[in-house]
Amino acid sequence: MKKLIKNIMLCFMCGMAVSAGYAADPAWPTRPVRVLVPFAPGGTTDVIARIIAARMTEIAGHQFIVDNRAGAGGNIGTGIVANAAPDGQTLLVNSSAFGVNPGLYKSIPYDPYKSFIPVTNFAESPNLFSAHPSVPAKTLPDALKLAAADPRKYSFATPGIGTTPHLAVEMLKYAVKSDAGNIPYNGAGPSVAAHLSGQVTLACSALPTPAPHVKAGRLRGLAMGSRKRHPSFPDVPTMADAGYKDQESETMQGVYFPAGTPPHIVRRFHAELVKIAQMPEVRERVEGLGFQFVMNTPAEFMVQTRSEVEKWTRVVKNAKVQVQ
Repeated sequence: MKKLIKNIMLCFMCGMAVSAGYAADPAWPTRPVRVLVPFAPGGTTDVIARIIAARMTEIAGHQFIVDNRAGAGGNIGTGIVANAAPDGQTLLVNSSAFGVNPGLYKSIPYDPYKSFIPVTNFAESPNLFSAHPSVPAKTLPDALKLAAADPRKYSFATPGIGTTPHLAVEMLKYAVKSDAGNIPYNGAGPSVAAHLSGQVTLACSALPTPAPHVKAGRLRGLAMGSRKRHPSFPDVPTMADAGYKDQESETMQGVYFPAGTPPHIVRRFHAELVKIAQMPEVRERVEGLGFQFVMNTPAEFMVQTRSEVEKWTRVVKNAKVQVQ
């Protein structure tokens, strides 16, 4: 009995110690938090950031205010956060541009490894290779055969130089030694519009824009850049299923703090994001945009960030793509 009481007291003391450890963490946030989005309002990253900001405002009791600072493909806003005070009062929500830009631009105002603490990849959406219904190809290999025979007729519409769909096409072309054309438009809307009209017979775009047209039969899905088949499009193969290994390409929505932000703030914010991602109304909204939740840990996201930077830098170099 004495031994049992001793063990119970020991467990109680350990529990008190853990509770005291959490209680010892300074309060956060203590004032409004700036949620910086390095793109114009209305885009997917902006929408995701506003979902996070609205829920965190309810949870934390302080406002989380979205601040759009567009320019230089996201480099301007990202650089602002890199140089912000590491006090938890400024955070970044960025797209896959975070992983692409270090290889795409000659110089950027931040170090992707040293300037930030990755918190999580909140959600991601695969890039989709598609064909206009007039194209006599049911699979991506067949489409590439057509492009090899007539590259002028069978080109890929993409949403802009340096976007992950644009680079996904270049990555595939390099892997299969294809001369297929890659026609960058100014955004996903114009590129999909050109594709729908048949002006450009093939395309690669982040899933949210072409998704309704694939469901309606106005476009034909050829392959997804995801690791697993998308639950909304189970009949569309992954790139690996289509015969192309190591060709994954997804548009992520990552959350970052400036380097030096206290660990307890990172832990607290990550825990709250996990709760937010489990809210039914949030799941419905984010998945309705064509995204799937990832919610990896800061350590896992750090590894993913490094992998993304290395991959896209390699693709940019192979394709000889660069933006001044």
